[in-house]
Amino acid sequence: MPHFIGQLAFALLLGTAVFLFARRIGTIRRNIKLGRDIDLTDRSGERWATMARVALGQSKMVVRPVAGVMHILIYVGFILINIEVLEILFDGLFGTHRVFAPYLGGLYNVMIGAFEWLALGVLVACVVFLVRRNVLPIARFRSPEMEGWPKNDANIILVVEVLLMFALLSMNAADAIAQSRIALGIWDNAHHYIAAGSFPVSQWLVPLYAGLSDAGIVAVERGAWWFHIAGILAFLVYVPYSKHFHIFLAFPNTWYSDLTPSGRLDNMAAVKKEVDLMMSGDPFAAPAEPAGDAPAEPARFGAKDVQDLTWKQLMEAYSCTECGRCTSVCPANTTGKLLSPRKVMMDTRDRVEEVGRAIDAAGGSWGQGDGKALLGDYISEEELWACTSCQACVDACPVNINPMGIILDMRRSLIMEDSQAPEAITSMFNNVENNGAPWAFPATDRGKWADELASES
Repeated sequence: MPHFIGQLAFALLLGTAVFLFARRIGTIRRNIKLGRDIDLTDRSGERWATMARVALGQSKMVVRPVAGVMHILIYVGFILINIEVLEILFDGLFGTHRVFAPYLGGLYNVMIGAFEWLALGVLVACVVFLVRRNVLPIARFRSPEMEGWPKNDANIILVVEVLLMFALLSMNAADAIAQSRIALGIWDNAHHYIAAGSFPVSQWLVPLYAGLSDAGIVAVERGAWWFHIAGILAFLVYVPYSKHFHIFLAFPNTWYSDLTPSGRLDNMAAVKKEVDLMMSGDPFAAPAEPAGDAPAEPARFGAKDVQDLTWKQLMEAYSCTECGRCTSVCPANTTGKLLSPRKVMMDTRDRVEEVGRAIDAAGGSWGQGDGKALLGDYISEEELWACTSCQACVDACPVNINPMGIILDMRRSLIMEDSQAPEAITSMFNNVENNGAPWAFPATDRGKWADELASES
């Protein structure tokens, strides 16, 4: 392919991928902003430290060492190998070959050698992950919510990673053969191959291609080059539709982490205001009237649909890695209850995607809605009431997602808007209201058990 035509084709491919990626990011941003506003900009120093520790440092991944170490290997490989991808981008746009080599000298050989070992590590880790997901009887990969697309999504990414790493090593092996033939004087430098790079891993693939003609070597090297960069650009377009979007969202999601003490529940402003008025002791106190002539819109108690959640909760839905660590530690799930915290996050993401598509179809307006809701159509009451509020799922999540927050908000909607709760909980509420405690006897009788023990002794 002439250089100019190749450069033009590459520029078109790159531009198309960036455009499609940016358009999808715009859609996700719009969907996240459907949620209620919440201010999470306080304690910025602590937030930066949390992001550095959890997202960049992968501190919660290594709680499970096998999966954690392999994930870190893939993560580091993804970051560092992109330096070589940057060189490929320059070569594709300007028609050069290994453009960084003349400027880096001997450091270039060290870098290429390190990238090859990382590529091998990524390839091996992906194969191990494929076996873990599809062969080994690991319960969190066998949950009902992982059937169909979620399972296929994970497998697609892992297979693509294997192919991309093999293409990278094949490209280097063919390049090494070309360099050796030019050095021996049996091939002129018509294709601008230069003596650059160290190939400690791809040398094992050299026998696979050594018997090819000069034209065949060029075909392998150029074919692997195009496959590698086209695969990466296809991955760029695909990843915002995939669970692997956490590659990008893990950083803002951990920065906006909930920094309140574990187990502390937030007060609903409208309810707190009424309680404060009641406790003030002023019988003439009245709620402040809203400014202006228009009456204030009634506040929603809890969450019935995704618009009732905060934008942070919707960001968490898009940040979910679907790893299942939350579900595997959930006591309700492990005892056979219907609840799966992972499913709660996946359902939230599916619903906000559905709402976003409906808004697009209606020309940007939600209007009267579609007659569906997150509560009921996606997440059942049985799932919500199975939650013990223990926060094990929150503690286990490697990117600080809080499924329990969504569960509690929907519980509030059931109780405060629909007056629906299990009989045992309704009885407890009645006892708290009538007796000041969850037990079905008055405060005057609470010490009788101690009196009985004293009489027995």
